[in-house]
Amino acid sequence: IARWAPEFAEMRVLRAPDGGLDDTDPAERPITFEDLLTHRSGLTYGDFHTGPIAGAYAKALGGDIDSVVTPDAWVAGLARLPLIDQPGAAFHYGRSTDLLGLLIARIEGAPLGDVLRARIFDPLGMKDTGFTVPKAQRHRRAGAYGFDEGGRLTELDAVPGGAALPERPDAMAYVSGGQGLWSTLDDYLAFARMFVGRGAVDGVVLLRPETLALMASNRLSASQRATSTLLGMPIFAAGHGFGMGVAVVTDPDKAFSTPCGGGRGAVGWPGAYGGWWRADPSNDSVLIFLAHNMLRLDQLMQGIGLGVYEAIERFQELASAKRA
Repeated sequence: IARWAPEFAEMRVLRAPDGGLDDTDPAERPITFEDLLTHRSGLTYGDFHTGPIAGAYAKALGGDIDSVVTPDAWVAGLARLPLIDQPGAAFHYGRSTDLLGLLIARIEGAPLGDVLRARIFDPLGMKDTGFTVPKAQRHRRAGAYGFDEGGRLTELDAVPGGAALPERPDAMAYVSGGQGLWSTLDDYLAFARMFVGRGAVDGVVLLRPETLALMASNRLSASQRATSTLLGMPIFAAGHGFGMGVAVVTDPDKAFSTPCGGGRGAVGWPGAYGGWWRADPSNDSVLIFLAHNMLRLDQLMQGIGLGVYEAIERFQELASAKRA
């Protein structure tokens, strides 16, 4: 990626993920675009760690979803941080997709939102998808929910921890490739159908079948799948792998839980706000589960709100059984 982001030309890697920021080795090779697409770049989310790297991420990048820094300053800040693993060595869910979006904007010479609209949203008829909601449409937004300290579901006035702005301006300097889009069920369905339609939806060809097949092919080694975790829990060991930006079902007999489930070659991913989608070409089906429920990491660690994820798993099982 250094051709488009020279800031990443000479990266350092922490000797221990929670070690001192100056206790590093040089990166053994450059970060590639495939590393970003498969979360094997060595980037992470600061909140996933307890060592100095956690505070360093927050200081360098600003808010978790919305940030007041410019895209170039965000990229430069990320590049100054050490990686937590050698590029290509292991799956670490984190800022790889965020960086990928900013690099796409650099390559195209246009804001990421404009690129996505021209390349994806408009061709697929996704008229209600974008990083901001026009004022005239804001009454259509779903409320945001969370859990209080007693584990009771409650409507929130703002995203926990100030991670996102209460109201986004119509034009934002920083938007992320990894989060922050507003959408509707109809628009989400159009996007997911592309994976069932071999890159096409209602006669509109967005991707060649070969490109889609590459995205939907597992890119992780057996050892990388066995050691991959999310919030401390195994994520790919049971019948799943990870392709180019999506989870992939590799063994349908074992893949009954998140992140995907479904037949061989099905793809999908859950979201931090409780949303989840799956496109299953082998069964010609799309499943979308939408919620607007933001859980704090400390609550997840206590088990608060995990019923949401159990409900998703039960929904997957029932939908798959009905389809069969």
